Amino acid sequence: MKISDILRNNKVNVSCEISPPKELTSLRNSAEIVAEMAKVSPAFISVTYGAAGTEAEAQKTIDVAREIEVKNNVTALAHMTCINAKDETIDNTLRELKKDGIENILALRGDIPAGYTISPDAKFKHASDLVPKLKDAGFCVGGACYPEGHVESENRIKDIENLKIKVKAGCDFLTTQMFFDNNILYSFMFRLLKSGIDVPVVAGLMPVVNKKQISRICKLSGTSLPARFAAIVDRFGDNPASMRQAGIAYATEQIIDLVANGVTNIHIYTMNKPDIAKSIMDNLSDIIN
Repeated sequence: MKISDILRNNKVNVSCEISPPKELTSLRNSAEIVAEMAKVSPAFISVTYGAAGTEAEAQKTIDVAREIEVKNNVTALAHMTCINAKDETIDNTLRELKKDGIENILALRGDIPAGYTISPDAKFKHASDLVPKLKDAGFCVGGACYPEGHVESENRIKDIENLKIKVKAGCDFLTTQMFFDNNILYSFMFRLLKSGIDVPVVAGLMPVVNKKQISRICKLSGTSLPARFAAIVDRFGDNPASMRQAGIAYATEQIIDLVANGVTNIHIYTMNKPDIAKSIMDNLSDIIN
């Protein structure tokens, strides 16, 4: 099923994300994670892709997406980066995904490797360069967006301009980077509408259940921490059980507020932890049905 259709079904749609194993030999463990994640009945499950765009990374994404779509009968969203990808690798990946009936891809540029310089002649410099190829192949295509602005953007105005290019290239929906203050998302969505971007937006949330996650998250994504959340980390961060419970409760409250304000497409960055997804879904059992 195409995710663009799911997002317009007038229901509360909660999806999840997992990452492939570092080694292909660990696929069995990923299969178990997928099976557990499928039990919470997510709207779809997305599977990440290595930024370097190698054939091995592509194969891991394909294998996990197959577990999601074919073996567990849940709609899969396969990530695909393009910064260091070859046409041949992309074409092979698209053929494999199509063979398994996978219809959805999240088009990403990917992180630029240290010491890597993008050639002026490179075919894929940005995710927007990849989107038309995926659309021509018949896929439903999603793109990433950043409520607080991409860390590499000059400013938020320029970031929105770049996002318009991505949508104009054919993106069917957008998924946000994580945020911890819903007002940031509401402001962002207003700016999207004001700029003429009206594709569905999926709000991405990360339940922070480990204090060590915080500094890395903020450094990589540019995400800011509201005082309320910082206080939770300060109070419970050194107690793993308390931090887990508090992190799940905070994410649950975010989702309830989003749904109450008309944001009905939610994506949970689960860090390969089905138990966290289950806890949140249990908290929302009557809200999302």
